[in-house]
Amino acid sequence: MKNPAWIRTLLAISLALNLGVVAALVLRPAPDTVEGGAPPVVHLPEYLKLTPEQRARWEGMETPFLHDLSSNWSDIRRHREALVRHIFADAPERTAIDAEQAAIARLQAAQQQRVIDQLLAERAMLDDAQRTRLLQLLLTRYAEEATEEEMLHRK
Repeated sequence: MKNPAWIRTLLAISLALNLGVVAALVLRPAPDTVEGGAPPVVHLPEYLKLTPEQRARWEGMETPFLHDLSSNWSDIRRHREALVRHIFADAPERTAIDAEQAAIARLQAAQQQRVIDQLLAERAMLDDAQRTRLLQLLLTRYAEEATEEEMLHRK
């Protein structure tokens, strides 16, 4: 049985997870793991070889960005929990499910715009070599990352 609303919900959740990956890659190093070929830990200001002036600007941009991102993720998490509870309720109410999905989509769109704005601001302060290093790092990490759904459903 086809259910486009269910698919939209899964896509919305997937988008939120992907945005989280973007934020994690841009703002903090990836965790080391004992097994499994995880990417090495990268401290971006050092990796990009920021000058002292760039480092000060970077840190000034990073604090409000991290705060906004954290707040947004808290809101998304709250709506995700409500969405899952509505889906698995004894008598799921489609209106409540749709409302939670719409709230998540709005929050994800705002979060995605915030990440884009942050990357554009970072891009503007970097020189050509630094931009190339950041671009390659992000593209490499995106190619290696799996979503939580993919990890949960692996055999």
